[in-house]
Amino acid sequence: MLLTMDIGNTNIKMALFEQEKMVGYWRLSSTRPYTSDEMGVLIAQLFDHDGLSTRQVDGIALSSVVPTVNFTVEHMCRDYFGHDPMTVAPGMKTGIDIRYDNPKELGSDRICNAVAAYTLYGGPCVYIDFGTATTFGALDKNGALLGGCICPGLKLTSEALVSGTAKLPHFELIMPERVIGKTTVTNLQSGVLNGYVGQVIYLVNEIKREMGCPDARVIATGGMARMIAEKAGVIDHIDGLLTLKGLRLIYEKNKSKN
Repeated sequence: MLLTMDIGNTNIKMALFEQEKMVGYWRLSSTRPYTSDEMGVLIAQLFDHDGLSTRQVDGIALSSVVPTVNFTVEHMCRDYFGHDPMTVAPGMKTGIDIRYDNPKELGSDRICNAVAAYTLYGGPCVYIDFGTATTFGALDKNGALLGGCICPGLKLTSEALVSGTAKLPHFELIMPERVIGKTTVTNLQSGVLNGYVGQVIYLVNEIKREMGCPDARVIATGGMARMIAEKAGVIDHIDGLLTLKGLRLIYEKNKSKN
């Protein structure tokens, strides 16, 4: 089986695949300073809870945007799974043509999302990953990644608003019933969440216009994808495992090198 690990700024998302079938899914915090042993024991316990064994893993694929965690994760993989992880990096086989001015600047999670979006949903398409940062990517009908844009994620936006002001309170990211709020909290919820919906609609429409593809599919992933999709009306598919599926696909294309 293949263990895929997506290390983001907030969480480490993991999925265990038996060929194309996902047989396990877990999340850990990426902000806590685990040692390799702590991480290994914890993941082994998660496997055991689901009736799985670390001995069933015969390959590991890793995507990371947090370089400071990589050393720990790589040691954990060797010590607790007996495998060196295959880490997504420039120069690997992906099946897509990256049209960045400098492809080395592109985050590995965005490469995984692009591969999964094009392979599973076809092109032209736009993918959106609602994470700590929200990233957009545009792929043409031939699988070329044309570029995209990055903006602060919803949680980062709300935290910046509260921490940068003297009297505004912390608030839950729940979509209010009305745009016109009657309390400070509903004012904040409306401004941040409805404003974010408007941002997504505008960016998707502009990306489609610049691509010359008004019918391009839009695929969303990430924790806030469903809530935004329900209001925005521009998202065609929600796939919470898009990055991990992309990791599996890239591993299959490159496993002969392991």
